[in-house]
Amino acid sequence: MNDFAFSTVAHIVSELGAARKLGTHVHLRFPSAQRVLLVTDPGFLKTGLVQAPLDSLEGAGFHVKIFSDVVADPPEPVVLAAVDAAHAHQADIVIGLGGGSSMDVAKLIAVLAGGGQALGDIYGIGNVRGARLPLVQVPTTAGTGSEVTNIAIVTTGETTKMGVVAPQLYADLAVLDAELTVGLPPMVTAATGIDAMVHAIEAYTSRHKKNPLSDMLARQALSLLSANLLRVCENGKDLAARQSMLLGAMLAGQAFSNAPVAAVHALAYPIGGIFHVPHGLSNSLVLPHVMRFNAPAAAELYAELAGIVVPHATGTAEARAEALVVAMQQIAIVTGIERTLQQVGIAERDLDRLADDAMLQTRLLGNNPREMSREDARAIYAAAL
Repeated sequence: MNDFAFSTVAHIVSELGAARKLGTHVHLRFPSAQRVLLVTDPGFLKTGLVQAPLDSLEGAGFHVKIFSDVVADPPEPVVLAAVDAAHAHQADIVIGLGGGSSMDVAKLIAVLAGGGQALGDIYGIGNVRGARLPLVQVPTTAGTGSEVTNIAIVTTGETTKMGVVAPQLYADLAVLDAELTVGLPPMVTAATGIDAMVHAIEAYTSRHKKNPLSDMLARQALSLLSANLLRVCENGKDLAARQSMLLGAMLAGQAFSNAPVAAVHALAYPIGGIFHVPHGLSNSLVLPHVMRFNAPAAAELYAELAGIVVPHATGTAEARAEALVVAMQQIAIVTGIERTLQQVGIAERDLDRLADDAMLQTRLLGNNPREMSREDARAIYAAAL
């Protein structure tokens, strides 16, 4: 057994209707806090689902300011504007309410408004210094697992992104309430759900930090996600299935925060950065092709996961690994999301640029179970075209 360290969020509430009692949950953990900066995005604000948690917070005596200018793949100016909003409100607690982007911005606000560092100083691994504001995360999609990860991604240029990775980015409290996810369209539900499954699969096969705790979480995550994804795509009002999806996404987040993701994400990032394809869909587009590339090194591990997703699969480890790949492709087919790069506007002429960009993701590629060259990356993109 390998030596390992494991970290995660200290307090987790998984409860249908928890958002309607958010003020109570937050006050219980932070009795001295008074001024909340609630971080979300314009799309979620329009759903009206912000009202219940807002009413609960105000009913518990909190002074709440909403910052709703978060956009997908948040650029530096949005992060800095959010920090300014926290200062102007004299916020003493930050709550992220939304998808991965809103929760990432909330992490950065808590660190930057609570300490004296500049955004440019904290990029990279372990560069956050000092204290942060109390941080609560409330996901509204079952995908990123950002509520329990110590990573935030910032868009730093037209197509470039930087990550902040530090233990201070772990929230103090994560609240999972499926009532907040009922407005998600089926396509978004599908893409974010597959994103969460990718997190579990990559954590389970991560080369360096795979460990018994992350394995257990990844397996349980995949069990919940694979059993419920098609259910919620067919019936978005199935709250039991949606709560299971939220829990599965969170468990996958706990797994990959400790056993990091690899080549699927490394190849997905350029697709999102250059062509503005949503993150979950970017992962889904390259997933089967990366898995087939990895099979010579990871067939046994994929076969173990096949026992969860396609328990009827039989034969050699290689055959069961391929059954898992086919099952993931089948999920994309049934849910109707895009399955080729061409469908999202990518052409043969773009593959060299994608391959060049993917090879810059050294932090992720180092976790992959099989070494990947630029030629390998380009061949995977070609297979996905």
